[in-house]
Amino acid sequence: MAIIPVTALELSGQRVLVRCDFNVPLTDGKIADPARIDASLPTIRYILNAGATAVLCSHLGRPKERSAEFSLKPVAEYLSAALARKVALAPDCIGDVTGKMIAALKPGDAILLENLRFHAEEEKNDRDFAHELARGKTVYVNDAFGTAHRAHASTVGVTRFLPQRAAGLLMIAELEALRSVIENPARPMAAILGGAKVSDKIGLIKNLLPRVDTILIGGAMAYTFLRAQGIAIGRSRVEEDKIALARELLTLAENTGVRIMLPSDHIVAPAPEAGAAAETVVEIPAEMMGLDIGPATIERFIAALAPAKTAIWNGPLGFFEIPEFAHGTLAVGEALANQSGTISILGGGDTAAAVAGHEWASRFTHISTGGGATLEFLEGRELPGVKALER
Repeated sequence: MAIIPVTALELSGQRVLVRCDFNVPLTDGKIADPARIDASLPTIRYILNAGATAVLCSHLGRPKERSAEFSLKPVAEYLSAALARKVALAPDCIGDVTGKMIAALKPGDAILLENLRFHAEEEKNDRDFAHELARGKTVYVNDAFGTAHRAHASTVGVTRFLPQRAAGLLMIAELEALRSVIENPARPMAAILGGAKVSDKIGLIKNLLPRVDTILIGGAMAYTFLRAQGIAIGRSRVEEDKIALARELLTLAENTGVRIMLPSDHIVAPAPEAGAAAETVVEIPAEMMGLDIGPATIERFIAALAPAKTAIWNGPLGFFEIPEFAHGTLAVGEALANQSGTISILGGGDTAAAVAGHEWASRFTHISTGGGATLEFLEGRELPGVKALER
């Protein structure tokens, strides 16, 4: 069944419920990185310019109860400036007061509903809550790829009550970019996998093996693979219960003809702390932890990426939050971004956060706004928020 884009709908005079992903980081009540908001601006502008009313909704964080800390007020202020029009913040996402505010809107107006997760019914995909959320709206548009792996009231439940539904421009772009590397990637194809846990990447590795030519593994998960090869890793993080699985994946890759590359040198320190006495080693001393890939590994990884026509990257290659251990991630990232002729797709979450703010990051073909959604899609799993858009 097909998913139609928002551009296929007749929107003039409609009241459109738009599910966005405004789950942005806040520092002292101010938006630290507006990338997710910016990513949905084209969809919002399209809806407003088409003569519709945009009723925007999103979650923010994981509040246990209603609190100012998790209010979307900073987002409403940012949207007002970005859209050059007042975007009021409703006091709630449902209820009579909010309903009256929505009813008073004119075509071309926008309003932001307060944090969906102030109601536990949102994550429970409660039918009554979804019905109330849909009340007074005539069209549903989902532009929140980052939440598409969640069967919540605002991503799945509302579609029972709003038969006119479509994917936003961001959602369409995300799906097209990720499908391109799963369904028909230009070869040779390389995958860069990092992050903390092998267990988080099992499904991804198995789904990629028939499609890729080379897999480069860094981050803490690399040490489980190195331990599986009998290599001493000092005090580096390792998933003891996944060593046998790592060995199995290495054998599976070899039998499939896929080259797996692991770090050959490391940046180590006693602990992942700013200002730690870091050093470069080939063999990790017993009292040290591997916290980043070393210079020789960086060179090997960059050389391995050079022939790739498609490259997908999910997970940082070191403890990037601390500058001393971010060099491997940034060096490989910059080389890939500047590699002409390569379709480069970055998974969301920590990978996007690691490259954020660097001028060269804009040269990647696509940086996903999804974290868990990106990973689950690349694992070949069905996303409930996408399935719900099908007609």
